[in-house]
Amino acid sequence: MSEAKIIPLESVDPQLIERLLDEAFEPGRHKRTAYKVREGMDWLPALSYAALDENDMLAGTIQCWPVALTDPKGRRFPMIMVGPVAVLPQLQQQGYGKALMAAALGSIEPEAPLPQVMIGDEDYYGRFWGFTAAHTADWTLPGPYDPARLLVRCHNPAILPRAGSLGPWRS
Repeated sequence: MSEAKIIPLESVDPQLIERLLDEAFEPGRHKRTAYKVREGMDWLPALSYAALDENDMLAGTIQCWPVALTDPKGRRFPMIMVGPVAVLPQLQQQGYGKALMAAALGSIEPEAPLPQVMIGDEDYYGRFWGFTAAHTADWTLPGPYDPARLLVRCHNPAILPRAGSLGPWRS
């Protein structure tokens, strides 16, 4: 792959985004737990991107969402849910996903970064971006999930609640 062309996701036709997500995952993807975590929310335009191939065709997307971890006392801790990171199957393993992750994470305010959470492979996302499951063992999600795949990235993990339930951010 030559250098991926990264553009704001909001400049892409929503139907093209949905088609890409269906192809990258499956049409039944809406039943996944990650969709329940961010249910009723809109993705964050400032942190969501598309990757175009050398012909300026949509190759991949990344969306980031406002979510919150609610601790057992009912206190809400805002976070950013990263994903889905979606790349067309025939273009996977060519660097589009890495370019999208770099764009999204690079757009987070370094002065006051919110913790970022995702469902993914710790070996991969930990190695390249510092995501870990070390702080999420007592967190819950609104549906089935593999606890080893619930990951967080946080500049100061001491601020993270030990226990809580992850869901949509509602102010």
